[in-house]
Amino acid sequence: MIMRMTSLDEICGTHQGVYKMTTKILSKHIGVIAVGSGLIGASVYLLMIYVTLAHIEAVSGHIPFDMRPFGYGPTEAATLLEALGVEGRAYYLSRQIALDTFYPAMLALALVATICWFGQHMPNRNLVRFGIALSVGAAVFDYAENLGIVAMIWSWPEVSVPLVYATSTATILKSALTTLAVLLTLLVGFQWTRLSKADVCP
Repeated sequence: MIMRMTSLDEICGTHQGVYKMTTKILSKHIGVIAVGSGLIGASVYLLMIYVTLAHIEAVSGHIPFDMRPFGYGPTEAATLLEALGVEGRAYYLSRQIALDTFYPAMLALALVATICWFGQHMPNRNLVRFGIALSVGAAVFDYAENLGIVAMIWSWPEVSVPLVYATSTATILKSALTTLAVLLTLLVGFQWTRLSKADVCP
């Protein structure tokens, strides 16, 4: 019995050691992760803005679903889908949605890594946790928006009203949470700058 307890203590000690080592490695490389994922995310974003989304708008004459932060109704959705035509709808699926599969994850990773990087030595961790929650929430609703757009295109010309409103809600929440996550990341960075200056000039 005593030997078994000793073994459990050793195991717990090993787990704690692995956890500390993992945390140390992550904190050491979190800046690289933030910069790397940020560059990838920014590249995909620019590609969407200047290529895929620009093409969708040029073909249809209407703003794509992804670029409507205040949402859209059934009439607006039907107008865009009809104006796209068969080739435009296929392009939306094969190009825009394909790119937008990578973007939410890269953006969330960049924001979370940046927040954790700046927030490592902050005394109040609540701001960091809130920023992480906002970043992950933005990605979740971005993927929900993508699924809704795919469903609307696949079901065209019979698009259900509840589906349009659900997708529109996802678009609105994605836009709001992304804006808040970016602003909070900037706030955490500002707090980190103030703390760094305070450490240098007490």
